[in-house]
Amino acid sequence: MIKLENISKSFGDNQVLKNISSVFEKGKTNLIIGQSGSGKTVLLKSIIGLHQIDEGSIYYDDREFSRMPETEKKNIRKEIGMVFQGGALFDSATVEENVKFPLEMFTEMSDEEKKERVNFCLSKVNLVNVNHLYPAEISGGMQKRVSIARAIALKPKYLFCDEPNSGLDPRTAIVID
Repeated sequence: MIKLENISKSFGDNQVLKNISSVFEKGKTNLIIGQSGSGKTVLLKSIIGLHQIDEGSIYYDDREFSRMPETEKKNIRKEIGMVFQGGALFDSATVEENVKFPLEMFTEMSDEEKKERVNFCLSKVNLVNVNHLYPAEISGGMQKRVSIARAIALKPKYLFCDEPNSGLDPRTAIVID
C-alpha cells in the first residue's frame, strides 16, 4: 500500500500540488487522471522521490518514505519500477545495457543471470534480437517497450507508469496493458 497525506509541491511561485491525499491499495491498478499540465507527472515523480515534496508525507507499507535518509530510500527504490513518459533511455547505452542498468545498481546477480533476466524482460514486451542496438536505431514505440522492460527488470513491488501507451500502436498497447 502507498499512502499520500497532504502532499504539496511548488516550483518557485507555481504551486503544482496542493494537499493531495490518497491511498493506493496493494494488488490494484490505480489511475491518476487529469488534464495536461495538471501535475500528474510531478505527483508520480514526488511519490518515487525524484522531487522532494514541500509538505505532507508519503508512506510505502507504513514506512515513511518522504522523511527517510537517502540510504534507506535506496532500499525502497529497489522495489520500484518506473516507466517515464518519454522513455528516459540512455542514448549512449545499448538496449541490453539500458535494461540491465537497474540490475547493475541494485543486485548481486552474476553477468549470466543479468543477461538471462534482460532477455526475459525484452521477450515480455515482444522485443527479441535488439540487445546490441542503440535507442536511436529503434522506433519510438520500441524505445517505449525497452523502457517498460527496464522497469520490470527488478520484479518491482510497485510499478509506476507515466503514459505507458503513448507512442505505441493500438495492438502493442493492448499487449503492454
